[in-house]
Amino acid sequence: MLGADAGGNAFPWSNAMLQWQRTGFHFQPEKNWMNDPNGPVYYKGWYHLFYQYNPDGAIWGNKIAWGHAASRDLLHWRHLPVAMSPDQWYDMSGVWSGSATVLPDGRIVMLYTGSTNASVQVQCLAFPTDPSDPLLINWTKYENNPVMYPPPGIGEKDFRDPTTAWFDGSDDTWRLVIGSKDDRHAGMVMTYKTKDFIDYELVPGLLHRVPGTGMWECIDLYPVGGARGIDMTDAVEAGSTNGGDDVLHVMKESSDDDRHDYYALGRYDAAKNIWTPLDSDADVGVGLRYDWGKFYASKTFYDPAKKRRVLWGWVGETDSERADVAKGWASLQSIPRTVVLDTKTGSNLLQWPVQEVETLRTNSTDLDGGLRTHFCHDETRSSRANDIVKRVVGNTVPVLNGEDLSVRVLVDHSIVESFAMEGRSTVTSRVYPTEAIYANAGVYLFNNATGAQVTATSLVVHEMDSSYNQAYMASM
Repeated sequence: MLGADAGGNAFPWSNAMLQWQRTGFHFQPEKNWMNDPNGPVYYKGWYHLFYQYNPDGAIWGNKIAWGHAASRDLLHWRHLPVAMSPDQWYDMSGVWSGSATVLPDGRIVMLYTGSTNASVQVQCLAFPTDPSDPLLINWTKYENNPVMYPPPGIGEKDFRDPTTAWFDGSDDTWRLVIGSKDDRHAGMVMTYKTKDFIDYELVPGLLHRVPGTGMWECIDLYPVGGARGIDMTDAVEAGSTNGGDDVLHVMKESSDDDRHDYYALGRYDAAKNIWTPLDSDADVGVGLRYDWGKFYASKTFYDPAKKRRVLWGWVGETDSERADVAKGWASLQSIPRTVVLDTKTGSNLLQWPVQEVETLRTNSTDLDGGLRTHFCHDETRSSRANDIVKRVVGNTVPVLNGEDLSVRVLVDHSIVESFAMEGRSTVTSRVYPTEAIYANAGVYLFNNATGAQVTATSLVVHEMDSSYNQAYMASM
């Protein structure tokens, strides 16, 4: 037992309580600390997820490496050896976040931020050592790294997280963007172009800038439509960058100031190197968020196998560091979500758990009519522990005339993910129950509305199987 006598007023977590927190169908490493999802990619029949990882313990450190796992279905994961470690002068203080780009001939290039032995942020290049290996176990760093340094006027610690590159046929170059901030605390995005991923040119001007929003981490820029996912290169080649059709471009930044992920819908003009929001009052960093709970440093990738865009997000802990050390691990990844444009509102994305999640459903209960309920994430009643964060989190959800309010909730031990109106708004919470564990765990509906009555016309509950099925894993 983790007793109070070992740390003042700390809650006396028992081993049973701590073990209950480990999830059944959300991705997490077998042990230790994890944060940002990195370089997600589909390659030779396998989905790959890399992630920020501390191989030495359950807290963040200055020797962050790239953890690695592979899956056939985004649910059942094979844990693989660490892909890249901080073993060179240019990444000695950490192999930080980055992205994968698949070239037309099928080769993969991986760009990542290295934190040097002097803690300067530089961009580095790596390749699979054996491209014929579908599991991509071994990686080789480019011998002349780094390939990009902070440009003039940019702080040495404000230049990180390169995106997936896309091809621009107007000048036969690959383009990518990197987040930063200026000396007036404005968040901003810079565009680079390259022909060979070795030599880079900074494109004149800023792709976008928003005053007062601070450092923009983990930038993402991608096209969205109302049906399937769209590859960025395909969108550029189709001429949709100027918005002549129903394709818009999402710009997302992870705000280092408040640790939330903000996005906006807009138009990308490749020729002018400008991204413009549809609504300046809901610009990046001041308007919409991917998730109104615990969700940060997210990353999307285009899945060519199922023609969809998939979103990963880091779901950190809200308990004490002391409890994380006791249980030996920290952090989860969100359920992978598909992302499309909400064509009904025209102003939102729709995020939804990938369809594969439904294969984990086992027993189901279907109740119809007469139930009165209210939807919220009220963490204040989630635990008796006194060393965790307990908040009430959420946001307004657009409900159009003639629509019924719908909510989908995924409960997996210490994480709750909720999707309102088919994913127009999402909320993720970490919970640390002290009593509702094992046989005492259950699902309860309650209604605390005072100004309105909510009647549930349909309620379906599914039990979920674990994705950590050892027999399945052995056959992968």
